[in-house]
Amino acid sequence: MPQGLIGRKIGMTSVFGEDGKNIPCTVIEAGPCVVTQVKTAETDGYTAVQLAFDDKKEKNTSKPMLGHFQKANTTPKRKLVEFRDWEGLQLGDVVTVDLFSNDSWVDVVGITKGKGFQGVVKRHGFGGVGGRTHGQHNRQRHPGSLGASSYPSRVFPGKRLAGRTGGDRVKIFNLRILKVIPESNLLLVKGSVPGAKGSYIIIEK
Repeated sequence: MPQGLIGRKIGMTSVFGEDGKNIPCTVIEAGPCVVTQVKTAETDGYTAVQLAFDDKKEKNTSKPMLGHFQKANTTPKRKLVEFRDWEGLQLGDVVTVDLFSNDSWVDVVGITKGKGFQGVVKRHGFGGVGGRTHGQHNRQRHPGSLGASSYPSRVFPGKRLAGRTGGDRVKIFNLRILKVIPESNLLLVKGSVPGAKGSYIIIEK
């Protein structure tokens, strides 16, 4: 995993570009993140840094984790993420939104909105059985016929059926940073990113 930050999705807005066009963008609160652990090849078998984001109450933190954060001389945090092969950081260092610059490109990782158990029309875009006439009654959004006969007498794995939708880890590649606002720890990223408002996301350089 390349260098990056942990952030929180604030919501969407739009800004006007130099050509006067209205550009939709996502507002992300990125950092500041504290280095809570530095892993090395000698002790852990690989090199990485662990970043922590978003303060948490001590009473809601286990004692082992309290000791973990005290080693870094920081308050308890809610979200911990490892970034592989990132050297030059020390325990307790703070990484801010200054890691990014205007008009640079990033990848964003998030957990998509959970939709619960959904049918095939919403989940896979099926067209449904058809119109209301000719005896269709209440089957407009049903999957219709999609199985085999006596052979193979089973449903193959991966068949597109109803089921739990959303809640998946998704990475969006090559999003352009329209603006960095260091005084507020904000990033304006062109387009949409996965997740609901207030959800944690990872921004990778």
